[in-house]
Amino acid sequence: MTLADTAAELRRLHTDPELLQVVNVWDVVSATAVAALPQTRALATASHSIAATFGYPDGEQIPVELMLDMCGRIARAVDVPVSADLEAGYGDAGETIRRAIGEGIAGANLEDQLKPLADSVAAVAAAVAAGEAEGVPFALSARTDAFLRGRERPLDVNVADAIERGRAYLDAGATSVFVPGMFGEEVVAQLVAGIGELKVTLIGLPGVPAPARLQELGVARVSYGPTTQRVALGALQDLATSLYDGGVLPEGIRPLN
Repeated sequence: MTLADTAAELRRLHTDPELLQVVNVWDVVSATAVAALPQTRALATASHSIAATFGYPDGEQIPVELMLDMCGRIARAVDVPVSADLEAGYGDAGETIRRAIGEGIAGANLEDQLKPLADSVAAVAAAVAAGEAEGVPFALSARTDAFLRGRERPLDVNVADAIERGRAYLDAGATSVFVPGMFGEEVVAQLVAGIGELKVTLIGLPGVPAPARLQELGVARVSYGPTTQRVALGALQDLATSLYDGGVLPEGIRPLN
């Protein structure tokens, strides 16, 4: 398929009644391992995890060229659509999305960092325009940090802010609205009611309902951020500890690399 076809498929997956689960990856080998599973319909990168792979902290500290290069390597290594976590656009959301499309990326998360709404809407519009200019129906998931950066605010204020921002981002052309945070079913239902059914995407965190329930509530997608890399690194550290303590390699190791 062409990239336009792949992007259109990624957009379709966000509107499919079946919840889209995307397991976040950070390099080619993690991507190919997950993409090999028959349940995998799309992949998402985790910016935090890619930055950590190269020794950078999260928060746009990694050079954008390095981030885009890894995202492109991942996209070219698999046969499913790839959505890239591109943080806040590295200073130029439109140009970063244009370059991501050049790397074969079909969609992206773009965070607002709780900046003034007008500035955030402008960034979303620039990202959408970049996709249109490249002839790609780019699947843009506009992320609002209403909960992540509004921890000191009352819950109802965060809910209202997320809904206002989400609606504005959809009006600017976003495919969906990513609302990361640790909240339960009641808040999920409020977000879906306020932003739209099959328009809200979430991150799987403690307290967030299980995938089956998210599907019932009308959520479009769930991803897992840097926790997938943390699980992998934890398993590596546990294995190393076992070996240092006199253990041996376990049976049944799969040659995924």
